Amino acid sequence: MRLRFSFVLAGVALGAVSAAAQGPDPRELRDAVRHAVTRAYQGRDTGQEQTDRFSGKYRIGRDGRVSIQNISGDITVTAGSGDEVSVEAVKRARRDRSQLDQVRVEVDNAAGRVDIRTSYPRLNNVNVSVDYTVTVPTGVSVELHSVSGSVKVSGVRGVVRAETVSGNVTLTDTPKLEVAKSVSGDVSFSGVSTDTDVSIASVSGSVRGRSVKAHGLEFNSVSGDVVISDVTCDRLGAKSVSGAIEYSGSITRAGRYDMNSHSGSVRLTLTNPPGFEVTANTFSGSIRSDFPLTIGGDSDRRGGRPGITSRSIRATFGDGSATLTLRTFSGNIVIE
Repeated sequence: MRLRFSFVLAGVALGAVSAAAQGPDPRELRDAVRHAVTRAYQGRDTGQEQTDRFSGKYRIGRDGRVSIQNISGDITVTAGSGDEVSVEAVKRARRDRSQLDQVRVEVDNAAGRVDIRTSYPRLNNVNVSVDYTVTVPTGVSVELHSVSGSVKVSGVRGVVRAETVSGNVTLTDTPKLEVAKSVSGDVSFSGVSTDTDVSIASVSGSVRGRSVKAHGLEFNSVSGDVVISDVTCDRLGAKSVSGAIEYSGSITRAGRYDMNSHSGSVRLTLTNPPGFEVTANTFSGSIRSDFPLTIGGDSDRRGGRPGITSRSIRATFGDGSATLTLRTFSGNIVIE
């Protein structure tokens, strides 16, 4: 059973870290993923830690592109001044120092790009992790992939795409964020301001964001909450299987907002909404609105109160210009 699960996990990992044309060789990546899975089952070796350091500086320009492909270890990227990429990598092993030489940090610098990857030997069970600390020009675009490790990005003004299989993804002051995903970890982000779409996902972690402005937002979590605050967008799709969904911010005229949870609550906290039409359904919870709703086109408010309690409604507030679709199976729905 353990071996079978290892192959399943490796398959998921390969899907999550599928590389571009200049990424690592698929066979090499497959073997390295197998090493990472083996490490997960063996646990941490209690021997003395052995380390080896790598450093380098690479000229790229202020609007170039940086990619990092890692197998085991954290990736931290911070914006800095100048037009160079500064790479600091620490390789770590337990007991057997000779393993450090078998794992290489490879850097390809050409035509406004810096591509960094961790290269593992084939057919050897090498127990080595590599932590990257990278400083980049503020305006570059970054694309980061890790199998077993957390990913952090701060202050990068270019396009940001960050994914990991096992670890957290933390993004701060990344206005052009496009993608952030983790299979087993939380995803948090802030300081997003873009006229394009943003996609955020976690399988077994929460999704949390604040200070976000985008054309479209797509959030997905299987077993965690989705909580976003100080948000403005024209289109929202938010789904969670066993977590709550909370949206706090503004909606736009003609905007569309779809929130769906199986066993969690759905809550919208709206700031001066222009008006909306809402369709809301819950099987075993209740529905409450603090806004005066017109039910089914009838101008009479339910019970004469500025709100309702029901399990299924279709109603309008104000001019009905935005569209809200809210669903949960076993949770409550609140509009406030």
